[in-house]
Amino acid sequence: MSENVGGVPEPQRSGSFIRAPREFYGGLVLVAVGAFALWASRDLGGMRGFAFGPGTAPTLFAWILMGLGGAVAVTGLISDGPKIDRFYLRGPFFITLSVVVFALTVRSFGLALSSFLSICAAAGATPEARVIETVICGVALTAFCCLLFPYALNLPMPLWPVSYDPLVLIKSLSVR
Repeated sequence: MSENVGGVPEPQRSGSFIRAPREFYGGLVLVAVGAFALWASRDLGGMRGFAFGPGTAPTLFAWILMGLGGAVAVTGLISDGPKIDRFYLRGPFFITLSVVVFALTVRSFGLALSSFLSICAAAGATPEARVIETVICGVALTAFCCLLFPYALNLPMPLWPVSYDPLVLIKSLSVR
């Protein structure tokens, strides 16, 4: 019986030349993101002599990301690793829902209510979330956001709803 250190499952041997599919495909994704960054920043002026242009940093970071992604992909070819797990839609769905809830409610409901609703929506991404813990964490993170954005960063964000009339709030959501 072999020892399983750290709870990592033993890699399954298959007929493929890709020995660690997670690393290989993850590295390819990083290379693709770097290539997209190079393409997106192609119109920005680059470095001329010792003068940096606006496209210097994006270009450098894109090349670094592509290099590191290539290294990760090569690691997936030469070292053993676990296979790719099953993909679940629950996490991406609730995280996307959280962002949409915040975007739709921040102007009408204010930062305090919209951030709390967004945090509660994001908690649905994991089956391990419990209601009491979610509410406590939501209140703490909302208090932090209410201190950080309007006061510490001096951003002009309303903390509370513009109007406390529920009908006005509902109409303001539907007008968009």
